Amino acid sequence: MDAFSDSGRVVGVSPSSHQTSASNSMGKVVMASVIGTMVEWYDFLLYGTAAALVFNKLFFPSLDPLMGTLAALGSFAVGFIARPLGGAVFGHFGDKIGRKTMLMTTMFMMGGGTFAIGLLPTYAQIGAWAPALLILLRVIQGIGIGGEWGGAALMVIEHAPRNQRGFFGSLVQIGFPLGMLASTGIFAYLSRMPDAEFLSWGWRIPFLLSSVLVLLGFYIRLKVTESPVFEAAAASSEQPPKIPLLEVLTKHKRNLLISIGLKVCEVAWVYILTVFVVVYGTTVLHIPKAIILDGVLLGAALELITIPLFGWLSDRWGRRTLYFVGSVFTIAAAYPMFLSIQTGSSVVIALTIAVCMNLGHGSMYGPQAALLPELFGTRVRYSGASLGCQVAAGIGGGLAPMLATALLARQGHFIGVAVMIAVLGAVTFIATVFSPETYRDSLFES
Repeated sequence: MDAFSDSGRVVGVSPSSHQTSASNSMGKVVMASVIGTMVEWYDFLLYGTAAALVFNKLFFPSLDPLMGTLAALGSFAVGFIARPLGGAVFGHFGDKIGRKTMLMTTMFMMGGGTFAIGLLPTYAQIGAWAPALLILLRVIQGIGIGGEWGGAALMVIEHAPRNQRGFFGSLVQIGFPLGMLASTGIFAYLSRMPDAEFLSWGWRIPFLLSSVLVLLGFYIRLKVTESPVFEAAAASSEQPPKIPLLEVLTKHKRNLLISIGLKVCEVAWVYILTVFVVVYGTTVLHIPKAIILDGVLLGAALELITIPLFGWLSDRWGRRTLYFVGSVFTIAAAYPMFLSIQTGSSVVIALTIAVCMNLGHGSMYGPQAALLPELFGTRVRYSGASLGCQVAAGIGGGLAPMLATALLARQGHFIGVAVMIAVLGAVTFIATVFSPETYRDSLFES
């Protein structure tokens, strides 16, 4: 029997049958989660790049360039604000009926929303309906991705051996740089088209291609078995909570707040680097967008190596150590990063973005797929991990680029943005101080 800690996590010994299940199906589970998550992030991140390069001109053309960009980033933020709703809804059903079904549903929500954006008429064609429909589809995307991450992470770490959860969980996380490479790469290629053609039809191609990727991801996920940890909990005699989310909010408040704090700096940092820096570099510094996008591509490519490395290290050093490294680096690098961007040098910019992504984002993002779920028991794990992650994503990922753009418009320089990043880094540092170390805990409940 596994014993519970005061925080609701389990600290006993997991059943040996889990090891057999894990060893027999781990490769299939990891592949399904990585490819599925890559497709989801491809869909979600397309919007961020398009918001910085296209949507301000096609859907908010009546505003001046910076204000149009701010409006476009506002529609980008809507997707993040919708993510806690997705986390709550899919977390509830994921804890009640299983992880796999929820992952199939979120994929179709994301893919359908992305494909529809590629077909949208512009402001010039249907007026105010264009931005309204764009925002509606972004909400659908946000709800979908809000339920996706928690399920994908749980499917992998609940299959994985206890001493390798950090590593296998980090493989789910490489779906993010893979999706970023795919979405940013295709935009970087298409943005070399003549502007008239790119704005007329070229920008639609990445959104329409999503349908092919979604069908591939759906097929692969059909082959995955349900989580053995969830099945063990479902087979036990203990009654599950009627409303898992309510139990998280009433009995797991401390760990929920910790999970929000752990996520907020990492997600803000990566979207400042991949969305706001594109806006700042192209709109204010007049740096060619290809130079910025090349830096993002380099950073994402390197994260294919560093994210699993940090996940592997977290199985040996603990999750908290990597979070201390990432949060301290982010605080220290916030101001120098903008100074480097201001040089205008393609080499300096590319290296700066790549280093900042990998040491600031990758060091925390790698262990995250294991750490956040480990804070919660099986019967509320999907709800707890998803809600904590997605609330922080709404604050750090959705509002941070928009707030940074507003600060830039008001102050005319980047200092306010650097201070904002440092404050968020301090929040994550404090959350890490109060976080329990979880890498030796069992995920099974008695």
